[in-house]
Amino acid sequence: MHDATFGETQWSFSTTRKTLDRMVDKGIVRVELVHGLKTFVAATSKLETLASFVNDFARNVLDLDGPLPTATFANSRVVDPDEVEALEALLVKHRAKNGKGRS
Repeated sequence: MHDATFGETQWSFSTTRKTLDRMVDKGIVRVELVHGLKTFVAATSKLETLASFVNDFARNVLDLDGPLPTATFANSRVVDPDEVEALEALLVKHRAKNGKGRS
């Protein structure tokens, strides 16, 4: 994974490892042993991860009380049209789980 991302990040190996460890701690990825090798696997789906990031960004950066509208993703290369409805449901679910206002 380090070799595949080095060209873009220019991170040292220890930085890549620490970032992955933090992602494991946050539940974003999980560790699995495959033939004795430590591998990293996504712990949540693409849409669940995106909904969490979008809600966090809306709340903490934009100071919004509600999720960003899914129209924001209408022409996205990350989310296809079939996924927009599922993303909208996840945004509402994440927002309800984390509360509407800021603490």
